[in-house]
Amino acid sequence: MYKFLIFAFFTLSFVNGQTKSDLFFTPSDTLHVKRKNAVILTESALGGLTLLGLNQLWYSDYERSKFHTINDNSEWFQMDKLGHTFTAYHLGRFGAQTLNWAGVSKKNQLIYGGSLGFMFLTGVEVLDGFSEEWGFSWGDFFANATGSSLYIGQELLWDEQRVTLKYSFSKSKYANLNPNKLGSSFTEQLLKDYNGQTYWLSINLYSFFNSSKIPKWLNVAVGYSADGLLYGSKELQQNFFPDQKRQRQILLSLDLDLTKVETNSTFLKQFFNVVNVIKIPFPTLQFNSNGHVTGHLVYF
Repeated sequence: MYKFLIFAFFTLSFVNGQTKSDLFFTPSDTLHVKRKNAVILTESALGGLTLLGLNQLWYSDYERSKFHTINDNSEWFQMDKLGHTFTAYHLGRFGAQTLNWAGVSKKNQLIYGGSLGFMFLTGVEVLDGFSEEWGFSWGDFFANATGSSLYIGQELLWDEQRVTLKYSFSKSKYANLNPNKLGSSFTEQLLKDYNGQTYWLSINLYSFFNSSKIPKWLNVAVGYSADGLLYGSKELQQNFFPDQKRQRQILLSLDLDLTKVETNSTFLKQFFNVVNVIKIPFPTLQFNSNGHVTGHLVYF
């Protein structure tokens, strides 16, 4: 009997906790001033402190310079540009969705939330412009704009995200050869080792064919990655690793749109919304720029 009472107690506690969390995570139908103020204050503080921290801690290790621009569009097979696009897209998505949670109008969600990634990353780019080590990259700037535009454009056109940018990573063999550029730890490699990163355009099929019997959560994904990148430029790599070949990779796979998974739990909806930035592993075809085609039973 006591086991049943203990089970009942924890079950009721869980259900009660779920109910409270569902109420908290449920977007407001009308403008919720306290939520709006909390969102604005939190995002402003996080963005401002991050830029201040970068300026004081990261950029202070390098010589300052007059504002200058650079052209790095040919480096890293443009993987770094895709990283900018991905980040701007999801920061904009986060910004718009938090304002939606606060009951802010759709127009203001897109103006002030959807542009969050572009505004923040432009601030970082300006700091780069005053650093001797780097410089303001117009390629990065337009990549940031592309990411924000992808989110805002779909909301204006379809009132939903039919095409989502996603990310996957698997540890490569190249990071140990040049840890200064590609990262010495797993965390650094997640951000810096472009050989292990893949960026995906994940396309929801049902959104385009909603009269079909296609599952609402089934996506087709087209990925882009690279192999053999030890330095950004081909010339620099040939100086240090003359025998290492570089190649682009296009990938074709399936994916899941977790935001389309039906559940009555608002908490789970928000959880799925957060983890939906990650590409789900599936069998994948890989097309290399050297002409080779490779099949993977599971690719991540």
